[in-house]
Amino acid sequence: MSAILPSGASLYDRVRHFVPPIEWPVFAEDIEAILDLKRQRNAVILAHNYQTPEIFHCVADIVGDSLALARKAMTVEADVIVLAGVHFMAETAKLLNPQKTVLIPDLRAGCSLADSITAEDIRVLRKRYPGVPVVTYVNTSAEVKAESDICCTSGNAKAVVESLGVPRVIMLPDEYLAQNIAAQTDVEIIAWKGHCEVHERFTPADIRELRESHPGVIVLAHPECPPDVVTEADFSGSTAAMSDYVERQKPPRVVLLTECSMSDNVALHHPELEFIRPCNLCPHMKRITLANIREALEQNRHVVTIAPGIAQRARRAVERMLAI
Repeated sequence: MSAILPSGASLYDRVRHFVPPIEWPVFAEDIEAILDLKRQRNAVILAHNYQTPEIFHCVADIVGDSLALARKAMTVEADVIVLAGVHFMAETAKLLNPQKTVLIPDLRAGCSLADSITAEDIRVLRKRYPGVPVVTYVNTSAEVKAESDICCTSGNAKAVVESLGVPRVIMLPDEYLAQNIAAQTDVEIIAWKGHCEVHERFTPADIRELRESHPGVIVLAHPECPPDVVTEADFSGSTAAMSDYVERQKPPRVVLLTECSMSDNVALHHPELEFIRPCNLCPHMKRITLANIREALEQNRHVVTIAPGIAQRARRAVERMLAI
């Protein structure tokens, strides 16, 4: 079974370098069902860069990093949004589309950063640092966003921090992202102790080993990595920035220090380049599968809801970010 694109190219052609032919019939059955369900329900699928290739390239309508998904979620013309990502992303889509049905295929698709801080933690920080604005990474719950002044992503964090025109900000919850941004700005940044369980595991020793075993490799690191890793890398940026770097510079041999599927998805657009893959897997992202995307559309699960009072305040923090 093989779904056919309007151009006549099969969907399998998009992922043939990562999906063995023997596995494709299993994927294709779910893919065809999902494509049909999307038409029936006037639904779209938003997929993060960390989704596996068969999701990212075969059923997703909109793909990108957190910032891109947040921006594009505002323009979606559909009755139903399925978020192929983690829970805070589905909440953000709901914040920006309050009248639409937003589904998350697996409620267990969480985030170590989102779990590292609570709304009460922010209230305590505000008492400790009165008058200091709170910049909150989008990798947080709606309740945390609601207690914040403005949100940011890894791609626009520096711009958001400097847009406030103040000498000091609280930036949470990712300690390493905050430290990496602090190195780029004169604004004093008060950090929280949250870490991404994917990016915190990379070390400078990993990079040195990569350079020894793969001479000439260009190392791109996500800013959620520890600062000594970012310093050791050739370039640091969001997943969108890393993808743009590869597109622009076309390094013959490259490694992306981020989640595994990111390299797979970028590599599909650049078969002429050699991608080294010492990646770390995000267990939460990998809870999203073709099978449960199909079930989400068939059974209308799991519907994302946010209390109106929280939604109003959280939406304001996200919209302030998007206005920059």
